[in-house]
Amino acid sequence: MTMLTREEIEKGLLENRNSPNGSARNAHAEVLVGAAEAIGDGALFRTALDNLINAYLWSAESSKMLVPFARLLQEYDKDPGAFDRWEAHSLFWQFKWVATAISDSPEIPLESAAGWLDEMERRYRIAGYSERPVREAELWLADAIGQDDRAERAHRAWLAADRDDMSDCHACELNGQGAYAVLRGDDARALELWRPVLAGERTCAEEPHRLLATSLLPLLRLGRFDEARAHHVRGYRMARGNESLLPSIGKHIEFCALSGNESRGLEILAEHAAHMNPLVNVDDQMAFHGGILVLLRRLTELGHGQSPAVPYGGAPHTVSELYAVLRASSLDIARRFDVRNGTTRVSDRFLARIGRDPLVGVLPLGVRSTALPQPAAAVNAPAAAVVPAPPAADFEELVERARQAREQRHPAADALWAEVGARVDARPEDEVDPLVAADVADHRALMAARGGAGNAAELLEAVRDRYRELGQMERAALAELRLASAAAQSGAGPQRIRELLAAALKAAEALDSDEPLRGRRIALAELSSIRVESYLRSLEAGPEHEHLHEPGQDHGHGELAAELGAFVAAYAQALPDLAAEAEEMLGRIALSQGEPERALPLLAASAARAVSAGLPWQSVDALVLRAGVLMSVERPEEAEEAARSALEHSAELTEAETQGVVRLTLADILLRRADAAAEAAEHALTSAHWFDQAGLTADGGAQARLVLARAYAREGRHADAAEVLQSTLPDLLEHGKGQAVSVREFLGDLLRRLNDSRAAAEQYLLAAEVAKGWEDPRPQATLAQAAAEQLSAARLDHEALAAYERSLELFRMAGDAPIAEARILRSLAWMAPRADTGAPAWARARDLMDQAAGVLETALAENAETGEGKGHSVPQLRAELAQTWLQLAQVLDWRVTSHEQADDEDGDEDSGDDEVSRRAELDTAALRLEEIELTARAGDLYAELGPDHLGDRLQCVQYAAWTEQEIGRDEAGAARLSALIEEFRALPEGVPEDLLERAQSALDSLRS
Repeated sequence: MTMLTREEIEKGLLENRNSPNGSARNAHAEVLVGAAEAIGDGALFRTALDNLINAYLWSAESSKMLVPFARLLQEYDKDPGAFDRWEAHSLFWQFKWVATAISDSPEIPLESAAGWLDEMERRYRIAGYSERPVREAELWLADAIGQDDRAERAHRAWLAADRDDMSDCHACELNGQGAYAVLRGDDARALELWRPVLAGERTCAEEPHRLLATSLLPLLRLGRFDEARAHHVRGYRMARGNESLLPSIGKHIEFCALSGNESRGLEILAEHAAHMNPLVNVDDQMAFHGGILVLLRRLTELGHGQSPAVPYGGAPHTVSELYAVLRASSLDIARRFDVRNGTTRVSDRFLARIGRDPLVGVLPLGVRSTALPQPAAAVNAPAAAVVPAPPAADFEELVERARQAREQRHPAADALWAEVGARVDARPEDEVDPLVAADVADHRALMAARGGAGNAAELLEAVRDRYRELGQMERAALAELRLASAAAQSGAGPQRIRELLAAALKAAEALDSDEPLRGRRIALAELSSIRVESYLRSLEAGPEHEHLHEPGQDHGHGELAAELGAFVAAYAQALPDLAAEAEEMLGRIALSQGEPERALPLLAASAARAVSAGLPWQSVDALVLRAGVLMSVERPEEAEEAARSALEHSAELTEAETQGVVRLTLADILLRRADAAAEAAEHALTSAHWFDQAGLTADGGAQARLVLARAYAREGRHADAAEVLQSTLPDLLEHGKGQAVSVREFLGDLLRRLNDSRAAAEQYLLAAEVAKGWEDPRPQATLAQAAAEQLSAARLDHEALAAYERSLELFRMAGDAPIAEARILRSLAWMAPRADTGAPAWARARDLMDQAAGVLETALAENAETGEGKGHSVPQLRAELAQTWLQLAQVLDWRVTSHEQADDEDGDEDSGDDEVSRRAELDTAALRLEEIELTARAGDLYAELGPDHLGDRLQCVQYAAWTEQEIGRDEAGAARLSALIEEFRALPEGVPEDLLERAQSALDSLRS
């Protein structure tokens, strides 16, 4: 094997420090240690050992740091003077990591673990460090071995000891203090301790990542569900794929299992299946697998034990099989700890963890996850086994409630009759009242008709005949009407449908005059005939009358509207609920004719009639529709009122889709308000849950999640918004190119705010690709520009350059975007000297800035000639021109500064060097004077633009003043600022105090 040189090892160490955490980085670090030891360079060997310890720490192999640390400690004992101040500090700091690694390694005897703790205490005392970290390490060792009194003493001593250079950061300390409170059963105290970390006031490399996961179950136990949801969504995004955070991943999986989100837990498990194999750090393995076991047990309890799980050990496993394998291996690890510690505490806690019961039924998370398949056992289970026969009195009461709900058309009627039917099925046939049996058959026939079952007509005919036999003629008349509706739904011929409608009306009219429901049955038959007859007329008109929806055209609706109007007039007093149905239909007709103002009072009247009739749930559809119409005519306050009424009246509705629609409507309206993002998010979240329940995750659920993401973004919760949006992105992309572009751009904006430049650029580029074929090139140009900015931020200069140039080309094709062109040219100017600071690069930067100014000047000249702006107003163009002059001055400053720094670096080099000679030719004084002239010109232009640009003007004057100082003209610079301050103070409209403070501070600095 070829020995590495010192230079190769140093380069390898630099690369290793910047490599992703994990086994590959660790293996490379191990090689570098061996290479450094082989060449006999003590300093390089110590550096390589330190690098290896750090590599192990941030991976799943943290327990392996013991060996390199012991070797580094030996090096220190041999020659402490060889360690500089930083190296010695690092060595003592790593003692804390080693104390944890020893405690987490069951193979290390307890005596050795205690000895390492004593050694840490001794060395810290000699070095003059506080005992604070020692006592914390003692706390966790004492807790693991069941010495609770010692743990409490160590806890008090930890908090009492002084903080110094060896103390963990505040975030990590608060993590541990809260964790100890949880062990003592005080969740509220833990969350109070964790608050600064969770709020982002105290952070470090792995905080709040870990605490967001650790806080999940305490929050659930305290009923703080909104916080738990937010911590999961944000925390999982931060921990995902991080090998050193596998215990946190396990906590997120456990949280999903205990909050009714088993499918989400499965998705997280699938994302981390590659990490499931045995880990070097067995404590991390047990923590990770513990969360998985909670999920697998819950899935088994829900009937999914025989469903496929993720592969393990290179072989497929069912849920139950994987549970058995992971449980056995985890308990083996726990027992190894027990043997080492002389107590069963570790295994007891582990068994308690994996046996936890759910803490909440279902907590909607907002993120999309695929629903679990219905277990075969649940699908095939006989009804008799599910619902036992109740006592007779209870059953009679249930039947009476079901009949009342049916007559009121209450949403609960279906569920009540389903329960009656289940109980009827559980009884012997000769014990069932014939009328109850007929009612159950009626309900089942109705369900079949609604579902479009092929045998619906047959079932309805049987129900009609049975009611006739029992003398229930009004129920038989209703079955006749349902037969006609089922025939229309199944596509029967017009003649057959009309025959059935006539029979239904005849049956209703034939009812005894003293039958209380006779009038309702006749009215219902008439309304059904009006509705169905309109459908039949459209069929008979032929296909040439289809798809004609120009506003103001009748399209055959005049006759229908007249019939409905007559129906409302006839039954408004006697049967207001049926009149409300007819009025809602009238409103929809008005909308189809492009007359929203005519529709609005009709929809309002329909809703009001339903409420006055004691059927508030019937008003929901009309109110939701009315809310949407009001938004379309820009009456948002009334729209919100209608949507809130719909939500209020939907309380008793049982249809999941309707619940989703109501909440999505209100959420969408609230999102238009500047102050209602939090409430919009709440309704959108619930809407997404209801759409999921209705099996509409990819449709209404996707739209609800889009609104939820926008609401989160409005609140500043960009990580939550990005996680929600990414989860439903595939669904949203199926809803047309316009939405595909919009949501990708939105996601790009979110990722940009999260400083994930590469991912943001990817979304902008994908959106631009979708917009590629559009007639208007500006959307694609804007997206390409956004992508270029993010690619530049990610230092992908070649890709950024291509994106900028493509954007510039597209804007020039559009021909009306001078400001966009100028901004792109300025960005290209800044990129020119980034990799190459030679004279050609600076010349290109200047040329590009000149081009940007030329574009703006041309647009201003065209405006002066025609009186029409080119794409933007004159003040906007002038402001951009001033900004261009200012940025050119900044580019020149960069050139001068880089030249001076290069001269300093050359130092004592031979003055005959060609590069030094070339640099010496730069006339820095002339460039400084040009900077002053450019910034002064920009400041004057900002002054002409008025008070909206005072801050910009101050920036220009400050820049000119400091540049004056650079060339030895201190008084001239101070005079510029003094004059501006006096002018600011004399302005009649006043100047913001912070501007005056900034200006005065700059003047004071110049004069100091």
